[in-house]
This record gives sequence, C-alpha cells and structure tokens, in this order.
Amino acid sequence: MPTLSLVHITQPPRKALQTASPLLLLLHGVGSHEGDLVQLAPFLDGRFFVISARAPVTLAPGMYAWFEVQLDPVRPIINPQQAESSRIRLVGFIDEAIETYRLDPSRVYLMGFSQGAIMSLSVALTRPEKVAGIVAMSGRILPEIAPMIASPKALRGLPIFVAHGTEDQILPVHHGRAARDLLQRLPVALT
Repeated sequence: MPTLSLVHITQPPRKALQTASPLLLLLHGVGSHEGDLVQLAPFLDGRFFVISARAPVTLAPGMYAWFEVQLDPVRPIINPQQAESSRIRLVGFIDEAIETYRLDPSRVYLMGFSQGAIMSLSVALTRPEKVAGIVAMSGRILPEIAPMIASPKALRGLPIFVAHGTEDQILPVHHGRAARDLLQRLPVALT
C-alpha cells in the first residue's frame, strides 16, 4: 500500500467503472481506528473506492483521535490547534488519495462518526470545493471554524446528511440539533 500522510485502509470498488472511481473517505470517532468504519464497506455502493483513515493523534495503543478532547455534555473542551491541523491534513490527504489511487476529484464524499463527523463538517464547510457531499453521524460543528466557513456561493447545494442518536451519552443530541440549525441557515442541501 502506498505511503500517504495518514495511515489508512482501502477497499477498491466492487463494480467496474469506465471512469475514475468516486472516493468515499471514512473518518472514525475519538478512541477508535481505521479498522472501525471500514467494516461498513461491503454494505455501501460498490462503485466507491473506500478509504478509511486513521486519525493522527495517538491516545493509547490502537486508540486515535483527530484532536484531544475533554468530554463535557454541554460543551466539550477541545485542542483547537490539533483540530485545525487535522482539518488541513485531511484536505491534503484527499489530494494525495486522488492522485495515488487515480480517483475522480469531482466525486469525493466524506462519512464520519462522532469526531469523524466533526472533521467531515469542518472540511466541507471550509473547503466545499474538495467534496461532493458528506454524511455526518453523531457530530457537531466546531465554533472555531465559524470564521473560516466558505461563502454562500461556494456552499450552495452541497449535499450534507446529518444524523444523531437521541440517546447519545458521549455527544448529546443537542449538538446535532445545533449543527442542523446552523446548516439550515446556509445554502447547503441538508438532509
């Protein structure tokens, strides 16, 4: 496997295409690893070239994060420098993956869970030209990215699916509702 800036696992498309494959980049939550969400690959559209990336911050053996966080049900306390570094690193990793695996740059999708959803939203809202759509499960929008949110013109029509469990004890549902409320004020295609 080629060496890129993030450790990752790949699942090539199960269906042959006449053109470059779309990329589905899976981003795990805090304390997990790249082997977590890739288990979903067999159940996803077979046209995708699936990449499951490992977050760069090591918490413990086999446990990684996109940024360190002290969990608090009202407002988690994050390491904003790590969050920004991971956002920038993900943007670069997308470019590396497209070039290395010869993927379609116009069909890049992000799917994240918890902290991976946070990173998906951060990339999509600040660099919408890099993604064709995202799925954010049980995440939130970091207030730190507010000054970097792209223009309404750049965000117009960007497909974003947000889901959040009502019984989530780690990142309570009010964070998902706040993300929904912010996204409803933007010209994205929110589902």
